[in-house]
This record gives sequence, structure tokens and C-alpha cells, in this order.
Amino acid sequence: METNFLLFLSLYLLLLINASRAQVPAGFVSLDCGGKENFTDDIGLKWIPDNQFIYGETANISIPNENRKQYMTLRHFPADNRKYCYKLDVLSRTRYLIRATFLYGNFDNNNVYPKFDISFGATHWSTIVISDANTTEVRELIFLASYPTISICLSNATTGQPFISTLELRQFNGSVYYTELENQFFLSVSARINFGADSDLPVRYPDDPFDRIWESDSLKKANYLVDVAAGTEKVSTPMPIDVNRGQMPPQKVMQTAVVGTKGDLTYRLNLDGFPGSGWAFSYFAEIEDLSPNETRKFRLVLPGMPEIKRLSVNIQENAQGKYCLYEPGFPNISLPFVLSFRFVKTTDSARGPLLNAMEINKYLRINDGSLDGTIIAGLVLHYPSVDWAQEGGDPCLPVPWSWVQCSSDPQPRIIKISLSKHNLTGKIPLELTNLIGLVELWLDWNLLTGSIPDFSGCINLKIIHLENNQLSGELPSSLLKLPNLRELYVQNNMLSGAVPSSLVNTNNLVFNYSGNVNLHTEHTRGSHMKIIIGSTVGAVVLLIATIISYLLMHKGKKKYSEGEQLAPSLPVQKLVSASNDVTTETAHCFSFAEIEDATRQFEKRIGSGGFGVVYYGKMKDGKEIAVKVLTSNSYQGKREFSNEVTLLSRIHHRNLVQFLGYCQEEGKSILVYEFMQNGTLKEHLYGPLTRERSLSWVTRLEIAEDAAKG
Repeated sequence: METNFLLFLSLYLLLLINASRAQVPAGFVSLDCGGKENFTDDIGLKWIPDNQFIYGETANISIPNENRKQYMTLRHFPADNRKYCYKLDVLSRTRYLIRATFLYGNFDNNNVYPKFDISFGATHWSTIVISDANTTEVRELIFLASYPTISICLSNATTGQPFISTLELRQFNGSVYYTELENQFFLSVSARINFGADSDLPVRYPDDPFDRIWESDSLKKANYLVDVAAGTEKVSTPMPIDVNRGQMPPQKVMQTAVVGTKGDLTYRLNLDGFPGSGWAFSYFAEIEDLSPNETRKFRLVLPGMPEIKRLSVNIQENAQGKYCLYEPGFPNISLPFVLSFRFVKTTDSARGPLLNAMEINKYLRINDGSLDGTIIAGLVLHYPSVDWAQEGGDPCLPVPWSWVQCSSDPQPRIIKISLSKHNLTGKIPLELTNLIGLVELWLDWNLLTGSIPDFSGCINLKIIHLENNQLSGELPSSLLKLPNLRELYVQNNMLSGAVPSSLVNTNNLVFNYSGNVNLHTEHTRGSHMKIIIGSTVGAVVLLIATIISYLLMHKGKKKYSEGEQLAPSLPVQKLVSASNDVTTETAHCFSFAEIEDATRQFEKRIGSGGFGVVYYGKMKDGKEIAVKVLTSNSYQGKREFSNEVTLLSRIHHRNLVQFLGYCQEEGKSILVYEFMQNGTLKEHLYGPLTRERSLSWVTRLEIAEDAAKG
């Protein structure tokens, strides 16, 4: 009967343990990076794969003596200039622990130990340096959530590829880890030690309901708890410990301790992330039986801090009883990278010092990130299903999103948006009008509709590209309020109304509004009949001029054929200056070496005609040019060259291509014009550009009128 009862009791207790493990606390998230399925591990934690993550690739690894499923896979990312972020949901104004682990396992078969950064939002958290393929690197951070989501990002790989094995989120209750500085600083975990442990295994969930990892003091690793004093012994108790106060360390940790039987406890260890300001607490509970006349009093000794030595600890008295938690500490203390500490008993103490556990965290200043973070977060909400809007983290820090450029200020602003050819639909997001630091806006070649919003708040805007969309309505007068505007491209939309004359006549503004059928300049509001009559008269005059030119040319050829010889050509500069009408307006003379350099040895041919071949060029200052090379050495060709240089050097009109200069060296005659990047009129009338959008008859008449004015 007794045997059956004990068997029943054992089964009942086992069921209770399994049931408690199945009920994972709320606020726990365990991501198996690179995993494929949900599972529950040996300690009762439920893991889910990160297969909803759209970036990176997964890999399987095999490590000797590592059989935990979550460490058999990982996710890795390209070693580029982007960042790759996980986004997790949290409760605002709640404290959490976030843990990231990294087990390399030579997943890339390169044996190149990776080095990269991990950040919490805009705040640089740590640099991950892998020094052993089979050792797991762990990083933990304690934070107060300010927003309903957090982002953990990997970036800035200097060797190998960034990767991650697991990502774990653990929610705290009440005031656990409250600090007065929590709105300005995170707590980066440097050491959490269980003294007196009975093995080298850590204590964590379910023994710790918050799943903190308490490392054993028996663990053997470099510069970890060395210089141990002689007479240090481990003690333990099966008695329950009252831990329901302060940081609530787990009972299993508080049931073990080390005692300095010869009067002191000494240790030395390296603190990750230090030197710096930190949060350091010790955990004590009297777990030994003391006789009525025995006391246990001791002091903490830190090198270079004599004032700390004045403070003494009497565990049973301070904790107000035996088997009760007492956790003295320093909420803000400056600590070195190599920490040596010592507990020494006082002269009136019968027993040596006792230590159950210790925690040391480093203050990590929170970077508030881009001043435009909230604005741009609202913008990406318009596009929840597209990849470019899912990059996560801060738009600027630690590295900017792929379609964003930011200023170099400590709290940067967005200065450029590059969303050309991103299949954007709907109206232009109004969030863009609130980016007061914006300098360049590229939204061309999309499917945007609606009107152009008011950008007058973006006073730094220099470049606006809205061409090749489906925008409608009038050009807003607010564009005139942009004092720095230098480029405005709105061609090939469905805009209507009048183009403000102030935009057309603004100096230093490159403005293209062609391809908008119902858009016209303010001075063309008269009837189309006037345009038609004017264009017809212009065409007749042009025809007569052509006939006269032909007759004169024919006559010139006849004279030449009768034996007239042409004298050796003179420098065009002299020919141009010889005219009484142009004594001060001479053309700029380019050297042939300048022309060769600009055209890269006449590499790119962009057109040809009866005069010669036209090449594309780019000057050292970045100015694009069109270079026309004379192919005929006839009298007629040289006369045309001289006439064009003479006339164009002194005639300027906005409807004429700007003449920049000439060159007459190496037996070649060359004219240099500004480059018209939208192609020729012929290409728009008959060439391949007609497939994109043909010119309406109204636009053709306007072109004819403008040509006649030129």
C-alpha cells in the first residue's frame, strides 16, 4: 500500500511539473532563427521559427555536444551596407529582457570568424566577435519599452557574414530592475553569477520565472572568477528562501552560497562592456545555522574606493530574519574592465563572509535616433506588404535604409528619398511634406495619382522628380516658396492649368513639364486659332527661307567649281572677332585635348546629320555636353561652321539650345552645345520615344510656336 501511494505521489508531482512547464509565462517570445517548425524544448520553453522574416538565408550546423534544437539552425545575412532587423511586439511602459545568441558552427564553410554589430533600434548594443566556431556568444539587455514594438538589427560586418541563432524576449513584473535612469539608459548585462552552485550548469527557467541565466561559479573560462581566496567553501540548504522583494532572484540560486572560512572572499573577473558606469548588486541570504552568540559581519573592499569599505553587512539583521533575501548594491557606480573585489569579515564577526549571487549591468545610453523617425514610420504604414518598407529599425541609425540618405548629425535628419520605379500607387504620402531636412525627392516612374501636395515646409528641397506618374491637377503655387529649388521634373503626367511664369523664368532652375496635355504656360491662354495662324505663317516663312538658302548654296558651289581656291583656314576666334557687330561677344575656345577627355575619345555617338556626327561628353565639373564634329572640309562646310560660331556666340534664347563653344585643332572643326537629356524633337515625333507617350497636337503647335520665337 505504501509503495503504491509513493508511486502515485511521484506521478502526481511529475504531472504538476510538466503542467507548469507547459504554461510558459505571458510576455515570453523564443525565436528559433533559421528554424522550420514550432517545438517545446527540454525545459518547457516554446520555440517558434523566424520563417516570417523576409531577409537573409538559413543554414544548418552541427556542433559536438550541442543537441539543443534551437542551436542547430541559424539565419545569416549579406555583408553589405544595410541593416537587417527583427521586429517584436511589446507592451509600452513595461520592462523586458532581450537575449540574442550566436553560434557560428562554420555555417559558411569558410572558417572566417564573423565580426559585426547588433543594435537595439538606433542604439548600438554590442559588437559580436566570434573567436571559436563551437562557442555560443550571448548578449542580454534590460529595457523599459517606450513604444509598442522594438527592433533588433544586425549590420556593419567587417569580417564574415552577420548571423543570429536565437532571439528571446522575457517580460518582467512590477518594479524589477527599475532605475531612475531607465528613460535615458538601457542595462547591458555583463555578469550574473550563482555562487556555490553544485554543477557548472546555469540556473534559468523554470527555476527563474523570468528566465534569467545565472552562470555557475564552477564554470571554467578565461578571466572568470579567478584569484579565489584560500578557505573558500560552498554551502547549501534545502530550505525555502523568501525572495519576493527587489529583483526577485530565484530560490535555487539563493539556496547555495560560498563562505570565506578564513575571513575573506576574493575574486577577479573581466566585465564585458566596461569600463563605465554600471548597476551592481549582491544577493545575500543566511543559510547556515548560527548559534545565539555568533554573528556574521563583513565589508566590501574595492580597489580605489575606500569609502565603500566603511559599509558593513550583517545578513540576518539586514534581511530581518534567516532564509530571507538581502540585496545591497550600487544603482550607479563606476567600474573597470578588470574587476577585483573582496569581502572581509569585521573584527567582531564570528563567521566569515557569505555570498549567494551577484549581478553587474552596464548603463548603455539610449540613442533617440533620427528626428524624422516617427514621420517615416507613418509613411511606411501605407505600404505594409512591400519589401522596401519592412527594413525596420531607425531609418538612419546605425546605418540608413536602402532608399534613404541622412545627414551626419548626432540626431540625423532624412535628406534624400529614393523611391524611383518602386510601383508606388495612390497619392503622394503627405508624410513627405513634413521632412523639413529633405533635399532630394525621387518618386519618378511610379503610378502615383492625385495632386502634388504642398512642399513649402521642406525649405531645403533642391531636387524634385515626379515625372512619369499619373499626377493630376494644377502645379501648386507653393513650389514658388522653395528658395533652394534647382531641379523640377513633372513631365509625362496628367497635370492641367497654367504653369506659373515665375517657375518658367526662374534662374538656375531646370524645369521640365512636357508631356502634360492640359498644362500650358500663362502666356498661351489665348485661342488656339492664334497659335494655328502663327504657326502657319511661320511654316510659310521657313519654306521660303529654305528655297532661298538652296539657291544661294547652289550658286556658291557653281563658283567653287569654276576654279575659286579657298585660303588656309584661320582660327575661328579671329573670324568671329572680325565682325564689327561682335567685338566683345566671342565664343569660348576649347582645346582638342579637353574635347577628347570629355567624350572619352569620342566613345558615345548620340546622333548624326548632314553636318557631321554628334557625341556625348561630360566636363570635369560634371556638366553634360553634346559635341558636333564637322566631317566636310568643303568650302560650304567651313562657311557653315564659321556662321554658326559667329551667330550663336552672341544670340541667346531659352528656346534655343545653348551654345557653349568651339574647337578648331588637329584639322577638325567642332561645336559644343549643352546636352538635351530628353532627346530630340525628331525622336519624340517619329522615334522610339513615341511608344512611351506621343505628343498631342496642342503640344506640337506649342513647340512650333516656341521654335519660331527662337
